[in-house]
Amino acid sequence: MVKTILLVALAMLAFAANSLLCRMALSTTNINPATFTTVRIISGAFALILLSAWITHKNKLIANTIKATSDVGLTTRLKANASIVGGVSLFIYAVCFSFAYVSMSTGAGALLLFGSVQLTMIGSGFIKGERFNWAQWMGFILAFSGLITLLLPSATAPTFMSSMLMATAGIAWGVYSIIGKRSSSALLATTGNFTLASLLCGVIIVHSLFFSYTTAPVSQSGVLYAIASGVLASAFGYAMWYTALPLIKSTSAATVQLSVPVLATLMGWAFLEEQATLQIILASIMTLGGIFFVLRR
Repeated sequence: MVKTILLVALAMLAFAANSLLCRMALSTTNINPATFTTVRIISGAFALILLSAWITHKNKLIANTIKATSDVGLTTRLKANASIVGGVSLFIYAVCFSFAYVSMSTGAGALLLFGSVQLTMIGSGFIKGERFNWAQWMGFILAFSGLITLLLPSATAPTFMSSMLMATAGIAWGVYSIIGKRSSSALLATTGNFTLASLLCGVIIVHSLFFSYTTAPVSQSGVLYAIASGVLASAFGYAMWYTALPLIKSTSAATVQLSVPVLATLMGWAFLEEQATLQIILASIMTLGGIFFVLRR
C-alpha cells in the first residue's frame, strides 16, 4: 500500500511539473506547440529506450550467471508490451494539449482536460462494475468542487476549436491510463508507447517543413524545457503511473488526478513566484481532502 501511494504521489508530481514546464515554454520562449510536442515525445522515447536497453542487458547478465540464457531482445520485448492504441492515444493527448493552450487560459484548459479525464475513466470503471460508496461520492464531489474553486474564477471562455482540442486531449489521456491497467511491464509498455508516438511525430515534422512560415531559430531555453518535460516529467512520470495503475481502481485513478492542478498551482507559487491566495489554499484543502475520502478504505 505504501509503495502504491508513493508511486501515485511521484506520478502526480511529475504531471504537475509537466504542466509547469509546458506553460513556461509556450509563454516565456519562442518555441511553438508543434516543436515542443515533437521534442518532448522524441526525447522521452530516447531516454526510455536507453533505460530499457540497460535493464535488459543487466537482466541478461544475471540470467547468464545462473545459466538461464534468454534470446528475447529489447525490440521483441517492446513489441510484446507496447500498444498501438496506447501510442496513438499518447500522441493525440500530447499534440492536442500543446495546441489547445495556445488560445486558452490555464484555468479553462485544466477544467476541460480533467473533466474529460474523469468522464472517460470513471465511465470505464462503471462499465467494469466499479462503484463509489456514499463517502467516496461525497469525496469526489468535494474534490471536483475544489478544482472548480481553484480554476474557474481565473478561466475565460475559450474558443470552440481550443475547447475541442483540450477535451480530446483529456479523452486520449483517459484511454492511455485505462490501457495502462493491463500492462505487465510498466517500463517496457511506456517505452513502446513513446516509441510509437515518436514515429507519429513524423506527421508534425512534415507539416512544419511545408506549412511553417517561421524562420526564427527556436530558443535554447524552449528546447531545454521540452526535453525536461519529455525525459523527466513525461517519460519517467508515465512509467511510474503505469506501475501504479494495475494496483488501483479506474475510478480512484481518475479522482487522484484532480490533485494535479493543485500541485501545479503550488509549483507556480514556489518556482514562478505566483501569488498564493486564500482561494488557492481553500481550494487545495477541498481537493486533497476529497481525494483522501475517495481513496481511503
